[in-house]
Amino acid sequence: MKTTRLISALAVVGSIACAAVPSASAATVDGESASSANWSGYVAGGNSSGGQTQFSNVSGSWVEPSADCSAGQGYSAFWVGIGGAGQGSGALEQVGTEADCDASGSSSHFAWYELVPAAPVRLDLKISPGDHVTSKVSVDGTNVTMSLSDDTTGQSDSKTLAMTNPSPDTSTAEWIAEAPSQCDGGGNCQPLPLTDFGKIGFTSASATANGHTGTISDSNWSSTPVQLNGGASDGGFVSDTGSAAATPSSLSSDGSAFSVAWSSGSAQTSTAGDGGATGYPDGGAGYGDSGYGYPGDGWGSGDGSGYSSSAGNGWGYGYGAGDGYSSDW
Repeated sequence: MKTTRLISALAVVGSIACAAVPSASAATVDGESASSANWSGYVAGGNSSGGQTQFSNVSGSWVEPSADCSAGQGYSAFWVGIGGAGQGSGALEQVGTEADCDASGSSSHFAWYELVPAAPVRLDLKISPGDHVTSKVSVDGTNVTMSLSDDTTGQSDSKTLAMTNPSPDTSTAEWIAEAPSQCDGGGNCQPLPLTDFGKIGFTSASATANGHTGTISDSNWSSTPVQLNGGASDGGFVSDTGSAAATPSSLSSDGSAFSVAWSSGSAQTSTAGDGGATGYPDGGAGYGDSGYGYPGDGWGSGDGSGYSSSAGNGWGYGYGAGDGYSSDW
């Protein structure tokens, strides 16, 4: 079986990652298996006749996993999104959650959304392990709506934003567990140690493309399982996940559910057979009011540019030469 290697990256400037910042993939997903230094899950795109799909909606649910912080610092993000996995893609629209461990062994959980290549912004929603969450991304022209509802607490948030430079990428749809990365000003990115999240189940997964709505395995598009292989290196994109891996299961019989299992070693070439695992998602985040620099394949300086939240939640990033990462929450 042919393997397509994804080199998409969650890019976090500085030495500490506190939110997911995926960049677009440099490889085309064609319905066969794929290996990534930082993604694990499923990607939908294309069709059997080689035609182009244009996705307008993607949704899914999961349960926020607990983070095993016994090994120390680690990072993990869970999301649904549109775009980012096609050849030369420079945009990605997504919403999700994160489960991190700090050096002292304490865990943190939060929700975010992001319009790549801009930075992620945190939603003002409390997320806890075990919360059942549903998230959705919708694209209508240049308008992108990212929605998150915590079905356990009853809290929800939705943001609609214009995305014009670049315009939204609608060629693929994703349901992903990811190892966040840090990038330097020169565009060199490295996935950070992957939090031991055990297993997460994605359920109620669906997408709409060219006016048709279906599950991940719908015949109107191809579906590609993606494995996260610890220690992988793709085109200069080197993994530092502590050799941890994450492997997606096979899809459930209706194509709407699967799970992703964390493991301490490199992922195997085959997937597990427990695609019926249940779960809900918890994602979200916001979008700030500053600029950013995006040279080539990575985050960099943009003449003193920065990125910060305008939602009043006291959370922001600094991007640019010497700016690195800043956080005031």
